[in-house]
Formats: sequence, C-alpha cells, structure tokens
Amino acid sequence: QLQFVESGGNTVQSGGSLKLSCESSGYPLEYYAVGWFRQTPGKEREGVACISTSSDVNYVDFAKGRFSISRDNNKSRVYLQMSRLNADDTAVYYCAAPELSYGICSLRAEDYTFWGQGTQVTVPS
Repeated sequence: QLQFVESGGNTVQSGGSLKLSCESSGYPLEYYAVGWFRQTPGKEREGVACISTSSDVNYVDFAKGRFSISRDNNKSRVYLQMSRLNADDTAVYYCAAPELSYGICSLRAEDYTFWGQGTQVTVPS
C-alpha cells in the first residue's frame, strides 16, 4: 500500500519561506497524482496544490503565486515550496494520493485515499 511521510514543517516568521517534503513508499510514486492539503483545528481539510503523473499542476487561489509543487519520482518525493507565508498559513500540512486520477488533478480531499501523518507549519502573527 502506498504510504507517505511528510517533513519540513517548522515555525517561520511572517514573510518567510519553507519547503515541505513528502516521501512515498510501498509503490512507485510515478503512477500517482499527489496533492498537498492543510487543516487547522475546527476546520475541514482544504486542498493547497496537486501534481499529476505528467507533472501538470493545480493550485487553490490562495496558493497561486506563493506556493510551488514539484515531484521527483526517482527520489519518491513530492515537494511544496512556500513563500511569503503569513499567519493564515498556519496549519498541519498533509500529502496524499488518490487511487486513480485522470487529467487535471483534484484539490478535493474526498478524492484522495492514501494520506501521510502531516507536518506542522506555524507562522506567528
């Protein structure tokens, strides 16, 4: 079964940058689209960005121009480069993959099956 481990979360000052990493195991990553999601207490998990098997990308509006998703199948990793962070970006960030994905990857959490445990990003206000 496909499994993920996220890393790179930290506390960063407002306006700063952070790069998250998502390492997969259990099955070749090249066969899966991968998404990044985030969640804060009391709120639903929301999509941030996703990347298809052919490296087409899709971003939610708040991530456009600030976040960049990429993948390295040889290293079984997907990355999320985040810049110009602010307090609203404070959340636990998760990576995930759907069982199947065609065309543009989805940013809906309910479309994803395999999830990591998350990594905390904190931007003090």
